[in-house]
Amino acid sequence: MTDRAFDFLHVNERESKPREKGITEMRGPYYDPMGPRELQDILDTMGEYVDIYKFSGGSFALMPEDVVEELISVCHDYDVQVSTGGFIENVLVRDSDKVEQYVEEAGNLGFDIVEISSGFIAIDTDDLVALTELVQDHGLKAKPEINVQFGAGGASAVEELESEEAIDPASAIREANRHLDAGAYKIMVESEGITEQVREWRTDVAFAIANEVGIENCVFEAADPEVFEWYIKNFGPEVNLFVDNSQIVELECMRSGLWGKKSSWGRVVSYDGEE
Repeated sequence: MTDRAFDFLHVNERESKPREKGITEMRGPYYDPMGPRELQDILDTMGEYVDIYKFSGGSFALMPEDVVEELISVCHDYDVQVSTGGFIENVLVRDSDKVEQYVEEAGNLGFDIVEISSGFIAIDTDDLVALTELVQDHGLKAKPEINVQFGAGGASAVEELESEEAIDPASAIREANRHLDAGAYKIMVESEGITEQVREWRTDVAFAIANEVGIENCVFEAADPEVFEWYIKNFGPEVNLFVDNSQIVELECMRSGLWGKKSSWGRVVSYDGEE
């Protein structure tokens, strides 16, 4: 951004949009409503740093169609892609004959990305990859989700998740690579079982996924500032992250090296080897 206030002060270099790294995906309506005016305010101030706007929990299915289209239009005005969020598994369970219609409607309304979620369902990897192909056949970007915890995606208590079987990270990695081979845009890495709803963070799993799938191919869910700080400290400021809309300013201040917490303040840097 060349016209930012205090442009004589140093910030880390960021790719211009459309970015392939350092992506910030922002949660839209779910924990609280968000209308076009609030979204406009957010993007007026921070739109340069938001890459994807994600509906959550099927919230779009509760809204008037023209409002959904208006939210999408506002995003597109700021070069922000719009994702359905993880809802297709609900369609698979309750409206299995309408999966293709769901993808078609997403395209008709102007969505750019269809997330292929699977945290609550038992489904064959071949079927998930077929969904990735279906989404792309309709001209949309497929963003499959991988999990290391069955039941991920619904804010379940630690005790509830512990009663379910954990998923072998190697299996999740194989699934991610199959989706990428099929042309998936990015892989959504759910935080449950890694940094959310666990007694101790499984950072070894995050490292394994980053190493085997590729940091550039993943968008890591970072539900709390402590989590996205850990990702930035370990993977650098250009790691792709999904955060709540209330956290995008703090996240970008940390990415840019402008501010930070005790253990990251003044330590987040970038280097442009072309200069």
